[in-house]
Amino acid sequence: MTDKRERPALDSEEIKKDFLILGREVHPGRSLVYLDSAATSQKPEAVIKAMDDYYWRHNANIHRGIHTLAEEATALYEGARAKLAAFINAPQPEQIIFTRNTTEAINLVAQSWARVTLKAGDRILLTEMEHHSNLVPWQILAAEHNLELDFIPVTPDGLLDLDAYRVLLKHAPKLVAFTHMSNVLGTINPARTIIQLAREAGAITLVDGAQAVPHMPVDLTALGADFYAFSAHKMCGPTGIGVLYGRRDLLEAMPPYMGGGDMIKSVSLRSFRPNELPHKFEAGTPSIAEGVGLGAAVDYLSALGMEAVAEHEHQLITYAMERLSQIPGLRVVGPDLAHKGGVASFTMEEAHPHDVAQILDFEGVAVRAGHHCAQPLHDKFNIPSTTRASFYLYNTPEDVDRLVDGIYRVKETFG
Repeated sequence: MTDKRERPALDSEEIKKDFLILGREVHPGRSLVYLDSAATSQKPEAVIKAMDDYYWRHNANIHRGIHTLAEEATALYEGARAKLAAFINAPQPEQIIFTRNTTEAINLVAQSWARVTLKAGDRILLTEMEHHSNLVPWQILAAEHNLELDFIPVTPDGLLDLDAYRVLLKHAPKLVAFTHMSNVLGTINPARTIIQLAREAGAITLVDGAQAVPHMPVDLTALGADFYAFSAHKMCGPTGIGVLYGRRDLLEAMPPYMGGGDMIKSVSLRSFRPNELPHKFEAGTPSIAEGVGLGAAVDYLSALGMEAVAEHEHQLITYAMERLSQIPGLRVVGPDLAHKGGVASFTMEEAHPHDVAQILDFEGVAVRAGHHCAQPLHDKFNIPSTTRASFYLYNTPEDVDRLVDGIYRVKETFG
């Protein structure tokens, strides 16, 4: 079968050399095959070096200092914001708010925009395939402010039911919040259509792009989302920094999320005036080195080209689905390849997902087992958990073969 495989769009064998961790032997005689990028991606040497260089040569606090190091650090940090704005085609860098992660970005919208905008009886429309990060903040707010939550159903083949969505929009939701790509099913949702229909119904949109931005071209100007959230650590960048993009007029009208240094223009004992965008949402000393690392990650991905990354992953998931479909007793949940990103979540008749993951680890293959912070989605499919293999730019067809060989070892073990 190996000689019949289509070669991926990227030279992943060369790319792997940029990721020193991928050269590890995790068990005797077992080199690492990393298939858990939906949880967090590995980091190329260029990102790690950029962060090291910041600490070795430029370490200082930003924005307020006038000495050389402070000015250099500020330029690096704000330069990363500008790179990122260009990467996702945001209209202005000031519309990029740095947060800790996708979760904090969504909570910022919930606590700043929604808390002051929504009133009792207002409706929020979510989907059944959301990560907990795009469920729990709205559940908390709904309980506090007597809001109504509605959900776009997921069809048996892992797609959003757009006919049901159109019906739900007749209830005039104030907010439609949905994932661009499911972290469990791999479903790539028709974001532009969902956003356009929401706008026609008078609703604001928030998109969880944590699984989309690392894996495909994302053009926020063309997409038209009012808010869009994602994390650096899933796109070859460091942990500890995420992104909220917002429509400028909405961000201007929103009150600060946190109070402290740098988010103010002036302060007296009894009042303050907030700073301009983006600083009014970035209280305190930010994750400066992480911002520098994110900028380096954007450079790395831009050099590869996101179209090539997306095509590479499509070729890998096509090959993976072919191989997995030949394994008796294995079921992959989610849509067909026309709507699927590089994620394969599956169940096996013989073994629990945690047992599958543990045996695969003995074979050197790193996957994820559990409900992947999407428990309601697993309930929808009447399965408590799945084993998830997720692919990225450094994976190869040989990695798929190692996965499949490991699954057959599971079958041998459990008879």
